[in-house]
Amino acid sequence: MTAVVGVGLIAFLAGLAMPFGAWLAKLEGKRSPLYNEALHHTIIAFGGGTLLAAVALVLVPQGTENLSAIASAVFFILGGLAFMGLDILLYRWKTPASQLMAMLTDFIPESLALGALYLFHPRAALLLAMFIALQNIPEGFNAYRELRSGGKMSGNKILLLFFAMSFAGPIAAIVGLVFLFDSPKSIAAIMLIAAGAILYSLFQDIAPKVVLQHHWLPPMGAVLGFTLGLLGYLII
Repeated sequence: MTAVVGVGLIAFLAGLAMPFGAWLAKLEGKRSPLYNEALHHTIIAFGGGTLLAAVALVLVPQGTENLSAIASAVFFILGGLAFMGLDILLYRWKTPASQLMAMLTDFIPESLALGALYLFHPRAALLLAMFIALQNIPEGFNAYRELRSGGKMSGNKILLLFFAMSFAGPIAAIVGLVFLFDSPKSIAAIMLIAAGAILYSLFQDIAPKVVLQHHWLPPMGAVLGFTLGLLGYLII
């Protein structure tokens, strides 16, 4: 029971980064247009840096420990293909929620892996929770902007929706803790699928949006995001 409460709590705190990122996006409109654009690009780049750190420092190293090289490559590619398929479907449906779906697609499998790691690799679980929180901030920021651009939801309703979505993290983490803790190969497969999906998203949706003419700060956001992940990895 203590483990269930512990993993549920850290997964919930990581999930709260989604409404926090949305809240930052809501505040953004009170600044000047130039500030908004530079801030937006920097936050996107920061999120990209943390996602890259999650892939390079946690998901791939932990995922490849219990799988062969061929199996690791297959699951990694499957993650990219799955996210590509989702991307194509959302494009054809012309939905204004592609960033929202991308955020959930990252959050849920990573929370499953978080729960599965919690008992036997608590430090890795804490590091993964930190990465989930860091990536949820820019993803919540972008998803808020996307939903607001559709004009169908008010800012407060979006914040409430994101807060409700935070509970998906502890649910998935507890499922991972209860059902996957003794299945290292399943955990590894989930982590590699998530890593492949994240890498696809990084180059499809995030990196192309970082560039801002005559501004040089946004790319440093990626460096700072990865650095923060690296420090967490080295400390934990």
